[in-house]
Amino acid sequence: MNQPRRLTLLVAVLATTAGLAAVPAVHADTTHDAKLAPYHHQHIDWKSCQRSADDTDGHALNEAGVQCADIRVPLDYNRPGRRTITVAIARSKATDTAHYAGPLIFNLGGPANPALDSVPLARQGLGATGAKFDIIGMDIRFSGRSTPIDCDWPANWLPRSAGTDRDSFNRMVTQSSDLASRCARTNADVLPYASTANAARDMDVIRAALGAPKLSFLGYSQGSYLGAQYMQRFPKRAGRMVLDSAVDPDRPGVTSFPDRTVFARRGAALREWAELAAAHDDRFHLGTTTGQVLSTVNRVYRAAARTRLRVGQYLVDDTIIPGVIANLLVDDTEESAVELAATVRVLVEAADTGSAEPTEALASTLAGQLTGRDSAQRSAATAVQCADAPVSRDVEAYWRDIEAGRAAAPLFGPLGSNITPCAFWPNPPGEGPIWIRNGVPALVVQAAGDVNAILEMGQAMHRALNGSRMITLDGVRDHGVYLFRGSGCVDAAVNAYLDTGDLPAADQTCPE
Repeated sequence: MNQPRRLTLLVAVLATTAGLAAVPAVHADTTHDAKLAPYHHQHIDWKSCQRSADDTDGHALNEAGVQCADIRVPLDYNRPGRRTITVAIARSKATDTAHYAGPLIFNLGGPANPALDSVPLARQGLGATGAKFDIIGMDIRFSGRSTPIDCDWPANWLPRSAGTDRDSFNRMVTQSSDLASRCARTNADVLPYASTANAARDMDVIRAALGAPKLSFLGYSQGSYLGAQYMQRFPKRAGRMVLDSAVDPDRPGVTSFPDRTVFARRGAALREWAELAAAHDDRFHLGTTTGQVLSTVNRVYRAAARTRLRVGQYLVDDTIIPGVIANLLVDDTEESAVELAATVRVLVEAADTGSAEPTEALASTLAGQLTGRDSAQRSAATAVQCADAPVSRDVEAYWRDIEAGRAAAPLFGPLGSNITPCAFWPNPPGEGPIWIRNGVPALVVQAAGDVNAILEMGQAMHRALNGSRMITLDGVRDHGVYLFRGSGCVDAAVNAYLDTGDLPAADQTCPE
């Protein structure tokens, strides 16, 4: 799933509340601590974040007073004495040393979205509460500035749809097989070790190397699964844990995609947007009724299925359009609604006249889908997803699911049920998914209208973590709530927990 789109980080609001006692967890992953001693006791060489003269992101981190380091970890935790890799971290040191609460790692999901460059934003957003933490950005193994995986992909598969018919699905089968083959040729030796489970183990190496008895965590979207893995494996080492826009821990990797409820929520969000667009037809010119606007969307989707639409330098077919639309439904801001209207206008023009120039945002989206620009990040993210859970390798089974989903959700069903490179992945997962069930205290935060990590997914995480409390933001469609939405109610509740370590006495629903 994608990083929260808006980066408006607000100053923390402080409050106090009561707490919960922890229940013992199962599956603690501490049996190999003796073999990991060289990693746990490694010297951290803090250094400049700027790696070269043209490293503008590193320069910005230096200017913000952030330090960077590479942490050495085992490629395979079952054989810690063999090959090693590095995990890149960045630290903004606590300023409220009188109330020091230890290190806090934050994760922006993806599941391989780099985090180092966002450390100054996290410091700003966490405000007074964050002042007592060392804020740690970690690029999980094989992403960002860590030891990389890059399969040299010429295009990306997510979010791609199976399109309108068997021909378009067959193109996705060919693409998925090709992308997997490229990874097999270049990175087969490391792919089995790219899992979230190993990323959680890396986090504990970082904790130990920092000399901290406990590690706090703030994770968004797929980052919530990383936090849950850490809690399950290292329950006594988990500090203050916040899981925002949480996923269902029983459906890791790409197994969460073909969810019929997600299809329905996206359809409802599209209808909500169409109603808004119709009410402002003088501005958007897509139709004067909700039905007309939806028909316009369907018309360009069908047109792209017949003949690829020329949009700037790109050729856009029916496998591209559903994902482009879904990405702009991720929140309910006016900015996203206007951008979606502008995107549909471009597609209408391309369908009607033979070509159109994209908006700046659409051009960037198409570059990410149809070129190799994001090859490294998407290779890493896919490697994590394929390593997290096994999937079917039966092409016909995917086609049957697509046809079943299409009946109820013609636009979004083939998007969520589509085949992925994991169906052709060269290596099965190195280990089975861990059963997430524990009583470690944590705070789960969810927007009731989220169309990516839907409310039911967050509720499943809350049930699996029976020592957790849940804060639900009602009446909004956001993926990424705390610090991103600007809800005083949510931010106050999360800040109170991070500030004191005490969870709310009961679950809470915040109004819009």
